Amino acid sequence: MAGIHTILNEGWFQLILATPVQFFIGGRFYKAAYNSIRGGGANMDVLITMGTSAAYFYSIYHVIIGSSELYFESSAVIITLILLGKYFEKRAKTRTTDAINKLLELQAKTAVVERDGKEIEISVEDVVIGDTILVKPGEKIPVDGTIVFGNTNIDESMITGESIPVEKTVDDEVIGATINKNGFIKFKATKIGKDTMLAQIIKLVEDAQGHKAPVQRLADKISGIFVPAVIVIALITFLLTYFLKGSFDNAIMNAVAVLVIACPCSLGLATPTAIMVGTGKGAELGILIKSGEYLEKAYEMNAIVFDKTGTITEGKPAVVDIKNYNIISENKLISIAASLEKISEHPLGEAVVKYATENNHSMVEVVDFNSITGKGIEGKIDNKKYYIGSKKLLNEKNIVYDEKDINDFQEKGQTPLLISDEENLLGIISVADEVKPTSKEAIDELGEMGVDVYMITGDSKRTAKAIGKSIGIRNILAEVLPNEKAEKVKAIKEEGKVVGMVGDGINDAPALVESDIGFAIGTGTDIAIEASDITIINGDLCSVVTSIKLSKRTMRTIKQNLFWAFFYNAIGIPIAALGFLDPMIAGAAMAFSSVSVVSNSLRLKNFKK
Repeated sequence: MAGIHTILNEGWFQLILATPVQFFIGGRFYKAAYNSIRGGGANMDVLITMGTSAAYFYSIYHVIIGSSELYFESSAVIITLILLGKYFEKRAKTRTTDAINKLLELQAKTAVVERDGKEIEISVEDVVIGDTILVKPGEKIPVDGTIVFGNTNIDESMITGESIPVEKTVDDEVIGATINKNGFIKFKATKIGKDTMLAQIIKLVEDAQGHKAPVQRLADKISGIFVPAVIVIALITFLLTYFLKGSFDNAIMNAVAVLVIACPCSLGLATPTAIMVGTGKGAELGILIKSGEYLEKAYEMNAIVFDKTGTITEGKPAVVDIKNYNIISENKLISIAASLEKISEHPLGEAVVKYATENNHSMVEVVDFNSITGKGIEGKIDNKKYYIGSKKLLNEKNIVYDEKDINDFQEKGQTPLLISDEENLLGIISVADEVKPTSKEAIDELGEMGVDVYMITGDSKRTAKAIGKSIGIRNILAEVLPNEKAEKVKAIKEEGKVVGMVGDGINDAPALVESDIGFAIGTGTDIAIEASDITIINGDLCSVVTSIKLSKRTMRTIKQNLFWAFFYNAIGIPIAALGFLDPMIAGAAMAFSSVSVVSNSLRLKNFKK
């Protein structure tokens, strides 16, 4: 062991080990520093290059003169730490390209088209505008188009984020990559390739990523002043020592001492250690923080945009109210409605069936069932005909209803299902996408923090306003098409606001990237998660508030770390310039600086939700 210890302390052996780290692994810093100086600035790379080079070449000088005062390990450790931090940062950034790849995977690979009276399967790339495409239940819609035959419900959630499948019939538009739920349809292709909605969303994500400027690191900002100052002080130290003492060796030693004490070891630790502890604490609290980039903006964030479905709301329709007109019992009303809806397989009907099952309401046999496109359903139970649907259906059957009752439900943001026999309206079962229990609490707290809260949705203005009112959101962006969300976020940014975006659907991805800080709900799609800066695993909006507070606390810690890192330099540099700082003491001071920075970062572990 003693022999190994002797070899490790040997100056020439340390020089052999340190040289490839300094110039091969750390070569990028020299190149970046050169480019920075050539551009008329001085950034962190100049500081790293200057400090590590000082330690490296000063150590070579001591190897030559036979001294044991060596600092090869300092230069190697600084380069290793900083490159490790850059590796983790780059790894986080490149994950956003996975979002685009996953979007591409959503596209259907083939399409069944009618050509020359025959049905043939072709690659989706070979589809041309005007082709008639056949889609069976459960299959993906290959491209955008217009239905020419059939009725169905289409699950558009992967594009729009809206949980309830949309009823479609002849002349309605369909979107590529969405899923045909339960009907056979034929449609005419109207948009293919780069013109489809999915392709447009992919382009929006790519464009938004391309235009998102990299965050200017605080260390670089400070280095812009600090680096030139250190160089000037080192030069003055050399000149004054040489002319006053007449010793070239002393002049070199004092100048290099200035550069050694300015070596950014603690500076290299200031940001990565705080981010490491902060992101670890976030993970404990169910908050995945992808990158440190949002930290600088978190202090300034003064507006946040929430997607409605699956973010503010549960994303699943449920029975929220029942109004019985007492012509039949409520138990029978629910039983009739659930029995009819079980056959229909309509998403709103599924909510009724689920409610009936959970509350132990029995199902009865239905005959002569019929779905009336765009209006509702009908069927016979015990030789009596019943209807479930909208006002259109009741108008067609000349059944009287109270407009006020229906409006009352709609004003609350609910969808009323009207149940009648051939003579009377029997009752109304109201279905809605329920607001998450913690949404109002989170929105209230954001308001107290001085953040302007917006809700964005494709819902009608009446429904959106009702939901917004119930949870205290005044800024409502309603009837927004999927490809317009990023534009709305951009418009708020152009008002001079620093904007956060919270969403869970594929169509939220461009808006998440366009925003200054993107929050994805972990219960949503992978695309939204990949496109965001922060992922809220449990879907609880209170965790959005927690993540903002954690990011602010982490940023404050980084600023404290940077202060202490430069504080030691500020004290040490003049002492070194006057020739009173022994290199060993300089090394100890730098070590103490690093310890204080790490200790301060570890205080983030005490952060409470």
